[in-house]
Amino acid sequence: MEPTKGQICPKAAIYCRLSEEDKHKQSASDDSYSIQNQKSMLVQYAASQGWDLYGIYSDDDYAGADRRRPEFNRLLKDAEKHKFDIILCKTQSRFTRELELVEKYIHGLFPIWGIRFISIVDNADTANKGNKKSRQINGLVNEWYLEDLSENIRSVLTDRRKNGFHIGSFALYGYKKDPGHKGRLIIDEEAAAVVREVFALFAQGYGKTAIARMLNDKGIPNPTEYKRLQGLHYRQPKSRQGTLWKYYAISDMLANEMYIGNMVQGKYGSVSYKTKQNRPRPKNEWYIVEGTHEPIIDKCLWNQVQALIAQKAKPFHSGTVGLFAGKARCMYCGYTMRSSQNHGTYYLKCPNRHVAKDACIGAFISVTGLEQAVLGELGRLSDTCLDIGELEQHVLMGGSLPEQKKQMLAELSIYEKKAAAYTKAVHQLYLDKAAGVLSGQDYDSMSKEFAAARSRLEHICAGKKTELAEIEGLIAAGGNRRGQIGQYIHPACLSREMVLHFIEYISVGRRIPGTKTVPIEIHWNF
Repeated sequence: MEPTKGQICPKAAIYCRLSEEDKHKQSASDDSYSIQNQKSMLVQYAASQGWDLYGIYSDDDYAGADRRRPEFNRLLKDAEKHKFDIILCKTQSRFTRELELVEKYIHGLFPIWGIRFISIVDNADTANKGNKKSRQINGLVNEWYLEDLSENIRSVLTDRRKNGFHIGSFALYGYKKDPGHKGRLIIDEEAAAVVREVFALFAQGYGKTAIARMLNDKGIPNPTEYKRLQGLHYRQPKSRQGTLWKYYAISDMLANEMYIGNMVQGKYGSVSYKTKQNRPRPKNEWYIVEGTHEPIIDKCLWNQVQALIAQKAKPFHSGTVGLFAGKARCMYCGYTMRSSQNHGTYYLKCPNRHVAKDACIGAFISVTGLEQAVLGELGRLSDTCLDIGELEQHVLMGGSLPEQKKQMLAELSIYEKKAAAYTKAVHQLYLDKAAGVLSGQDYDSMSKEFAAARSRLEHICAGKKTELAEIEGLIAAGGNRRGQIGQYIHPACLSREMVLHFIEYISVGRRIPGTKTVPIEIHWNF
C-alpha cells in the first residue's frame, strides 16, 4: 500500500541468494539467472508498495545454512544500525534455512531493531502477528530439508570413497585429475619427480627441514604455489600459506599412502551440516582403498622410509645426516648411540651412561673408526662370498650415467649460483655499512646469516662435486667391468645408502683397557 501524503516512505533492503538447485551462470563474473529474477521481482514489489530502495544485498553460490555469507552478514550489521526499515526476500529460505536463525533474527532481534521482515512468495511478514506460526513451520521444514540434503550428499560421497573414487576439488601434489575418467588420478610427472626426490633424500638420511631447504635452494615451488602456477585456485590454511617448502609439507608427504597407489580419504569430517568446519577423524574411520591409481613411490622405498620415520633417526647437523644415525647401539644397555663433536671429529656415545648411574659403562667410538671397521668386514665378506667372474658376466652397466651426470651438473650449477649470490650480498652489505646506510649491528647480524647460508651451500656443492667425480669415474672406466665392480665390493668409504641397505644395526662397546680395540658386532640385513 502506497504511503499517504506527509508520510515518510519506508526504506527497503533487498536480500537475494542463489540456491544450490538453481545455479546457472553464463560466466564466472555474472550473477545467476536466479539472482537476476529475484532482484527484478523484489524491486518491482518494493516499487508497487511505494517503498524507497535502500540497496540490494546478493550472495551468489552460497548455501542457506552457510553463516559466512558476506552479504548476509553485511545486511545484519546494517539492520542493527537501522539503515533501513524493511528486509525483503523472495522466500524465507533465501534468508536462511536454519530454524535457529529464524528465531534469533526474524522473531527476536529484528523487532527489537525496528526491522520488518517480508518474504513475498510464502507470505511471511513480521507485521502480521497472525502468521508467526507459519513462519516457524517454514523454518522447521527448511531445517528438515537441510538435514535430509546433507545426509543424501554424505551417503553418495561415502559410497564413492568406499569404491576408491577421488572426490576432492584438487588432486594431491604429484597427481592430477584424469580428464577422461571422473574420480581417477593420473601422475603429474613434473611434481612426481619432486616427490621421488623427497623420498630418496629422506632414505639417504637427510632430515625433513634439510630437504625443505634443499628444495627451496633449487627454486622448486611448494605444492600450494605449484597449483597456483598451474592456474588452480587452491588455498591452504593461513598458518600454512607461503611459497616455500617447510617441515610439515615434507612430513605430510612422507607419510601419505596415496603415493603408493592407495586412495586415502575422509581424514577430516564436518562438525555438522550447519557448518563447513572440519575436524580430524581417527585413522580407523578413514576410507582407504588399495591400488586405485599408479604409484609414484615403490613399496620397497616406502617401507624403508616408514622404518626410518619410526626410528626417528636424527641428523648430526643441519643439511647432513649421521652416517650411522639410528643404527649404532650400546652393547651394554641397548640404547641408540648419539653423536657428539670435538675439535672437528665426530664420535658416537651411549647417552645412558650419564642418565642411569652404574647402569652402563658407556659405549664410545669415533665415526671414522666405526666406518673403517664396517668397510673392513664388508670387504672380507665380499672376498669370501662373491664370485667376481660371475658378477662380470651378469652385471650390465647402467646406461643412465650420462643422464645422471647431466642432472648432477644442473644441480651443482644452481647451488653454485646461489652461493655466489650470497657472496655478492655480503659484499653489498659492507658497501652499505661504509656508506652509512646500514648500522654496524645490522651489518654484523645480516652478514653472519648470509655467510652461514653460503657455507651451507658450499658444503652441498662439495658433496655434489664428489658424487660427480664418482659418476665421471664410472663413465671413464668404460668396459672395465672388473674395475667398476671393485668400487662397489671394496668401496673407499661408506655412504648412508649403503649403511641403510646392508646393516640392520651395530652393537658397539667401549675400548678394551690397554688396547686400541673397540668391540663391535655388525648385524647385517642379508
